[in-house]
Amino acid sequence: MELFIYIFAAVFSVLNPLGAVPIFVGLTQHDSKSERSRTSLWTAINVFIILIISFFIGEYVLKFFGISIDALRIAGGLVIVSSGFALLSGNLGKKRGVNKKVASDAQKRNDIALTPLAIPMLAGPGSISLLIAFYQDYPDYTDKAIVCGAILAVALAIFIILHSAHYLSRILGASGIVAISRIIGFIVIAIGVQYISSSVVNIFKTI
Repeated sequence: MELFIYIFAAVFSVLNPLGAVPIFVGLTQHDSKSERSRTSLWTAINVFIILIISFFIGEYVLKFFGISIDALRIAGGLVIVSSGFALLSGNLGKKRGVNKKVASDAQKRNDIALTPLAIPMLAGPGSISLLIAFYQDYPDYTDKAIVCGAILAVALAIFIILHSAHYLSRILGASGIVAISRIIGFIVIAIGVQYISSSVVNIFKTI
């Protein structure tokens, strides 16, 4: 249970679906309730598929390109720390590749569940590298099943949050969402720093 909570908290913090609420509201403001529900459902499904594929296939991609797990953790840690600072400064949309041009283009398309919502807004490089590292950290099949369960729980949380996005936006307001995102930002930075520091220690041990 402790592993499930740890994985869920880490992945949820890095993805930060609450930070996607204002963008989701903006992109679906002219949609009907059923269309918003469909978009939120397919966004969650797409994120789940992307994260599961990253978790199981990522290690083999690293081996193909000759990238060590410690190098991935450092690179991923830098991306995660960058996302954390973006949460603190309120520039998360720009950091994740969602600028005005992308948002304007998304308004003209029927399906925004895959891009820009699932990629790059939610399942970005930080979360993908995190899950690749988890695959190395938890080789036992039982642990892998727990990680998959935690990813499924995160996807469910994403659906619930996006499905309630317009309601949350009215209740919390822009300032409330920013405040929560900044708190999550501290956690995200800590996760990134932890991955970088542990990888640096491992590299020096092997020298």
